Amino acid sequence: MASETSANARAPVLVDLALQGGGSHGAFTWGVLDRLLEEPWIRIDGISGTSAGAMNAAVLADGYAAGGAPGARAALDVYWKRVAEAARFSPFQRGPIDKMMGRWTLDNSPLFVAMDLMSRLYSPYDLNPGNSHPLRAILDDLINFERLKASPIRLFITATNVRTGRGRVFRNGEITPDVLLASACLPTMFQAIEIDGESYWDGGYSGNPTMTPLVRELDSDDTILIPINPVERPGTPNSAREILNRLNEVSFNAVLLKELRMIALLRQVACPENTEGAQWAKMRIHMVRNDLMQTLGYSSKLNAEWEFLTMLRDAGRTAADEFLARDGDSIGKRSSIDLDTLLEGV
Repeated sequence: MASETSANARAPVLVDLALQGGGSHGAFTWGVLDRLLEEPWIRIDGISGTSAGAMNAAVLADGYAAGGAPGARAALDVYWKRVAEAARFSPFQRGPIDKMMGRWTLDNSPLFVAMDLMSRLYSPYDLNPGNSHPLRAILDDLINFERLKASPIRLFITATNVRTGRGRVFRNGEITPDVLLASACLPTMFQAIEIDGESYWDGGYSGNPTMTPLVRELDSDDTILIPINPVERPGTPNSAREILNRLNEVSFNAVLLKELRMIALLRQVACPENTEGAQWAKMRIHMVRNDLMQTLGYSSKLNAEWEFLTMLRDAGRTAADEFLARDGDSIGKRSSIDLDTLLEGV
């Protein structure tokens, strides 16, 4: 990695960020963002976020509007601390054996197992008739939504329209607590969120995250993707829980992979006369890679213990350090991942 002196001397590079969702696993993204915000040459133009990625994006953009990069880092720290505080009263807790063995899973939590079974028989309209959400009070307290409208960082938050099945992208002036909760609304856990007379579920079903507005509406030609749902996972799942976990990952990655394939394809066929195609073709893609999520299952996405969140944060900071050392010089010049591999077998 470049020295602090050379990093400070580097000309600013405008980038946008694409943040995936994944419940508590979004604390990994927190760590990546915390590290990237330390680099004075990285200037964030906009962020596309879904679910936990939407929360991170909104908290960062509001914190940045209030106090620049230090304000954004402080806001993210406060947000995740509040999440951990709320989780102290959650019925979903690791058992003593899992704690002793250092396992983060909730698979052996009796209440998680009961909820998992109940969700196949009863809906949130039966089990949570008041549609209470543990994050609503946190969002109301921490984010100044009026200030968010004027943030220099442009936001694109995706939620899935239940009626049409299509994604809707909300921008700064439209973002409210309901929009963020809609983007993170898992239909087996929470009632659909109504916005403008339409019902919305988790944005991961239609874009996790959505790339299109980053290409069409921003000045940056570099996108840093922070994935937290494994695209590949070794072996074939054979237990019911493993199969459902992998189905969740595949479905939540499908739209993103399709958009990345389109970028790869347009690079091969775009011509100057095709303005839209040229826009997509010139986008440089970078990815903060990590192998940690391959070791974590679905149930740990509901584990919001501070110890777990800080472990993920620290792993995110380490991954960002490795990314900057490996690919930092590529930002502003060329893609640092080979998108053409996505076209193999297509």
